[in-house]
Amino acid sequence: MAPVLHIEPIEPNARGAGVQPLVELAIIWGAVYLSYMAAERTRLTPLLFQLAIGAILVNTGIIPVKSNEFIRIFAELGIIVIMFALGLEERTDHFIDGMRKSWAIALFGAIGPFIAAYAVARWFFGDENTALMCGLAMTATAVSLTMVSLRSEGLQRSRGATLIMTSALLDDIGSLALVAVLVPIATGEAAPNLWSLAEIAGKATIFFLIVSMVATWLMPPHLSGWFSKVPIIGRHGIRDILTFADGQHAVLAVLCLAVATGLVAHAFGFHPAVGAYMAGLILKEEYFFLKGRERFYEETRAVVDIAANSVIGPVFFVHLGTKIVFDWPVMVSVLPETFAMIVAVAVTQIATAGLAARYTAGSSWPESLLIGFGMLGRAELAFVVMDIAYVENAIISKEVFYMLMFTCFWLNNSVPVSIALIKRRFDEVLDGAPPPRVTASS
Repeated sequence: MAPVLHIEPIEPNARGAGVQPLVELAIIWGAVYLSYMAAERTRLTPLLFQLAIGAILVNTGIIPVKSNEFIRIFAELGIIVIMFALGLEERTDHFIDGMRKSWAIALFGAIGPFIAAYAVARWFFGDENTALMCGLAMTATAVSLTMVSLRSEGLQRSRGATLIMTSALLDDIGSLALVAVLVPIATGEAAPNLWSLAEIAGKATIFFLIVSMVATWLMPPHLSGWFSKVPIIGRHGIRDILTFADGQHAVLAVLCLAVATGLVAHAFGFHPAVGAYMAGLILKEEYFFLKGRERFYEETRAVVDIAANSVIGPVFFVHLGTKIVFDWPVMVSVLPETFAMIVAVAVTQIATAGLAARYTAGSSWPESLLIGFGMLGRAELAFVVMDIAYVENAIISKEVFYMLMFTCFWLNNSVPVSIALIKRRFDEVLDGAPPPRVTASS
């Protein structure tokens, strides 16, 4: 007897559950469109409105507090595409030069906010572990928010943008090291251990070496050395992949590279967006040579930009805004602590990063101010620390969690506004040209 194909009927509730993520995505896309309309009328960056609309949607019940898994993954993909698009616009030599000049900005720009947040939390809550977690949450810069804000003002290729990006990457490395060391200490699971620091530093070194090896030996159109003798790979470089079928699938190829590099970065303890930025950074315009299509590189970048700035990327910022859930009694009770934390972190961040940029990287005062304000944002690692400290380990109280959450909210909102104001005030000296070096006589 022939087997009978049996199909289970779809339950009504299951059918509705399958549609719900699409409803949520449609609402978010509508919010993104409204944010661009509002930005056009007010001449402010759309990010500000995307964060605000996300908070409104979740607090009015239009979007659930706990987002669907599909939306969370889509938002994660959004920030990966955004950072890849930003890396694609950056020149590799420009970036490496920025790394050499930004170490002091990263160092002092991280130590200052850590000490400020630690002191405020210690003063108000009197608990050592709470103070450590607050300091850790306020250490790393939300580079994605800053870079998109810079892009909206046409400053993404400026020297200041490169210094912010490279400083933020170094901050991420330092913050990951602190997470590895301080969280086990705060939970009582381990004593201070230098091995954790060495492990993080080793992973960071290996990751950057892997990216450098791929960029040097595997990416060039004409491979050299022993790679040229490897079957298939030795005869084909990245140009062959990008120009396959007259370049019809180039966007698919580069986005695949971005996600793959992001996954490698995640395996080494970094946010996937860091890997995506590096993937964009190592792709060169010369790899997109296609006879008869002189603008092939620009065409590919245009599609990636649309995905990053209109379709996929903005979902991340709306989703980030939905993390702000209003609990009015708790909000009111922590207003003094929140205000003190915002002022302390903001003043310290602007002062330490700005002065370091001025006196160690040779930045002009307007550019130093741009770097100081540009490093105010707190997002990815801050929320990771809050999740570890509040949800997973109960190190901090609900009041401390709300204080940190709203501190991040206002610091994030200050970034696009301050960058826009600085751009309008000092437009003539923020054109991307390196300023004169600071000398003793100056």
